[in-house]
Amino acid sequence: MALMVLGITFIILIIAAGMYVYRNLNYDKNVNSIIRKAGFVDMRATLPDGTILNYGECLRAGRDDNKTPLLLIHGHQSDWKDYYKVISALTRKYRVYAVDCHGHGKSSKDVGKYTAKSMGEDFIWFIENVIKQPVVVSGHSMGGLIAAWLADNSPENVIGLVIEDAPFFSTQVHRIKGTFAWIDGFEVIHKFLNQGEERNYTNYYLENCYVQKYFKKRWAGIKKCARNYMNRHPDRLVRIYYLPPSINRAFGLTSGPYDLHFGDKFYDGSWFEDFDQESTLEGIACPAILIHTSWCYSKEGILLGAMDEKDAKKVSELMGLEYHLDVNSGHDFHYDKPKDFVKILLKFNDSIVKTNDVRTKLFKI
Repeated sequence: MALMVLGITFIILIIAAGMYVYRNLNYDKNVNSIIRKAGFVDMRATLPDGTILNYGECLRAGRDDNKTPLLLIHGHQSDWKDYYKVISALTRKYRVYAVDCHGHGKSSKDVGKYTAKSMGEDFIWFIENVIKQPVVVSGHSMGGLIAAWLADNSPENVIGLVIEDAPFFSTQVHRIKGTFAWIDGFEVIHKFLNQGEERNYTNYYLENCYVQKYFKKRWAGIKKCARNYMNRHPDRLVRIYYLPPSINRAFGLTSGPYDLHFGDKFYDGSWFEDFDQESTLEGIACPAILIHTSWCYSKEGILLGAMDEKDAKKVSELMGLEYHLDVNSGHDFHYDKPKDFVKILLKFNDSIVKTNDVRTKLFKI
């Protein structure tokens, strides 16, 4: 009897281990299937200067002009499909457009476009010529900076703003070197682009990233597994069988359809050319929400997050918000807690539809 129990326990453990490994290696296997079931397809818009903006739009039910247009702008090193967990639910009340930023996904890779202002101007064109109605714009991280620029510089095209954990003020020149995004991202990218030996960025990242200090002696094994995977699957994003999806997803960002010169614009600060963060926030007059996710400082004083509490409070004050939404989540809130993100945006839509004053700044969740 004891042997039978032991055998059954062993089988259960083997099955559990197999399921764990399968999830780690295939966490994003069904992304395209989920997107197709939601009715979304890749679309392309060509600007007068030839720039291509790739975007996702739901064509299943046609364009419903009774729904509020929603423009989703993803974060750094991602693409519009990062919103795959939420786009279907958002179509209940929105006509959703999710765009690939310049240098990302299937949009144009033109270094001359890699500034907040240039991207913002092209998104204004996109709103006026593709969507053809004023929108609610929701931007994550870097996308939140662009969304705020849009709300300030094209108020006639933006009826509502959702800023999802954008790095306001932590990206200013005197502070950016003290952020995780700098030491594990922009600085590594810059050094890679200015060396002539290693041509594979993921290989270079594995040798030079800041995050390896948290894995210590285990990092040698992680590097070996990552390189073995790349050798076997040169056309796939990197993943390691014993690491959870959250970490594998981070590794995948180093090998996605992304132009590294985009990150170099954050390194030298030129991405912020003609973009003053304080005056931009002060100029926003449409209904707005600021979502602030979990953050902390490392022992070395490195900001592990987009903003600290002082930054979030300052953003709220400059926009005239009574408070901001602190959520217990990783940086990518719409990915980590999609149901909560959808709930916030659907309620936000109701508040805009019901109010007669579209310049009201206060929104209570």
